[in-house]
Amino acid sequence: MAHAAGEGRRPPPGWRWIEVPFNLLRSVLTGRSLIVSSGPNEPLRQAQRTTGSLTRRMIGIAALWILVLLAGGGYALDRVLNTAMTRNFDAQLQYVLTAMIASAEIDPAGEVRFTRPLGDQRFLEPASGLYYQVAGAAHEPFRSRSLWDRALDTTAKHRDLAVHLYNSKQFSDEPLRIMERDLKLPGSPLMWRFQVAQARAGLDDQIAVLRRTLVRSFAILGLGLIVMSTLQAAFGLWPLRHVRREINAVRTGRRSRVDARLPIEIAPMVEELNDLLAHNERQAEEARTHAGNLAHALKTPLTVIMNEATANSDDLCKTVIREATTMRRQVDHHLARARAVGRRGAAQSVAQLWSSVEAVERAVGRLYPDVTIDMAGDRTVRARVERQDLDEMLGNLIENAAKYGGGRVFVAIGGDAGFAEAVIEDDGTGIPADQRQAIFERGVRLDTGKPGTGLGLAIVRDVAEIYGGTVALHESEDLGGLCVRLRLPALP
Repeated sequence: MAHAAGEGRRPPPGWRWIEVPFNLLRSVLTGRSLIVSSGPNEPLRQAQRTTGSLTRRMIGIAALWILVLLAGGGYALDRVLNTAMTRNFDAQLQYVLTAMIASAEIDPAGEVRFTRPLGDQRFLEPASGLYYQVAGAAHEPFRSRSLWDRALDTTAKHRDLAVHLYNSKQFSDEPLRIMERDLKLPGSPLMWRFQVAQARAGLDDQIAVLRRTLVRSFAILGLGLIVMSTLQAAFGLWPLRHVRREINAVRTGRRSRVDARLPIEIAPMVEELNDLLAHNERQAEEARTHAGNLAHALKTPLTVIMNEATANSDDLCKTVIREATTMRRQVDHHLARARAVGRRGAAQSVAQLWSSVEAVERAVGRLYPDVTIDMAGDRTVRARVERQDLDEMLGNLIENAAKYGGGRVFVAIGGDAGFAEAVIEDDGTGIPADQRQAIFERGVRLDTGKPGTGLGLAIVRDVAEIYGGTVALHESEDLGGLCVRLRLPALP
C-alpha cells in the first residue's frame, strides 16, 4: 500500500524519549525559547526569552582566560628552556673550539697540526655528527676524520675575529650547528679559520621532547582548571537555583515567603523580593477591604430602594434620588482610594508642590473669581506622590477654603524632617475644635447651605495616609479662619 507523504520518515516509538531532551538541549545552546508546561494540569506557557546562560558565560570567560595565560606561559617557558638547552649545546662547541686553538701550531711545512689529539672519539668516526676543520688560504684544510671526504664551507666573506655561531644546511642530510673563529697562529702570516660543527639532530630531538612534555602538561593543567572553574560556577550559582525553587514554591502556594538561608550577595535581592510580596499582599488586602466596604456601603441604600419599590411607595422617586446620591458619594470615595492605592506602588512617583498649587489656583480662580488666592514658600519642594493624587488633595483643600472662606486664601509651601508641607489658610468662620475630627467622616458637612458631598476632607485624609502622610486642622493665626496642614513624604 502507498503511504502518505512523510509517513515513511516517522520516528520509531522510543524516539520521543530522546527527541524531547535533545530539543531542550538545543534550545539552551541556541538561546531560543520553548513552549513549556509546569505540570499536567497547568496550561502551556511561553518560556522567558533570555540573553544566554550565566553559567556558560562564566565558564567561557574563565576558559578563555586560562587558555590565554597557559598559551603565554607555555610559550615563555618554551623559549626559556629552548634557549637554555641551545646555550648548553653551544658551550660544548665553545669548549672544543678553545681546545683546538690551544693545541694548534704550525709545522715546518707551514701546515696546522695539533700538539695533542682532541679527546672526543667521535672526531675519528666517519659521519659521527661531530666535526672540526682548520682552513687557511692556499692550504689544504686540516679536517677531522669524521668529515671523511666532505669539508665545511669557508667561502663566507667575513672575518670572525670573535666567535661566530650559526646554523647551516650545507650537508643536505644533516643540519649543523657551527662555531668558528679567525685568528693568526704564531709563526704564520696567514689568517686561519677554526671551525667546529655538530649535528643538530640531538638538540632538535631534545627540544621536541621538551615541547611535547610542555604541551601535554599544560593541556592537562588547562583541562583541570576549566573543570575547576566549571565546578566553581555551578557551585557558586547554585543558590540562584535554590531561589528559583523557592519562588516556584511561593507561586504555587506552598510558601508565602522565600525564607531560605542564602549567601550575603543574594540575601538583599531576596529581601527585596519578600518586601515586594508583602507589598502585593497589602495591596490585595486593601483591595479586598475596599471592595467589602463598598459592598457594605451600597447594601443599605439598595435595600431601602428595594423596600420602597416593593411597597409601591409614593415617595419612590425621592427615595431613589436620595439613595443614589448616597451611593454615588460612596463610589467616588472608594474609587479615589483605589486609584491612590494602585498608583502608590510606583516608587518613582514624584510631584512638585508649587506646580500643583499653581494648577489648582487657576482652576479654583475660574470657579470663584471673587476669591483672592496668594501663594508663598519654597518652589523646589517635591513629594513622593502621584501628581494626579496631589492635585486632587490640594484641589479639595483649596476649593473648600475658597468656598467656605470670606474671600481670601493663603497657601504656604515648605518642608522639614523629611516631609513636604502645604498649609492652606482662609478668612472664614473656621471649625470649632470639638468638630474638627468629625469633619473627616464621610458625608459630614457643617454648612449644608452650599453644594457638596461631604467627601472632600475624607478623601484627602485617606489618600494622604495611603502615601504615608497626614492632614490636620488648626485655627489660622493670620486670617482667623481654618488652617489645614497637609504633610507628605518629601524627596531628598
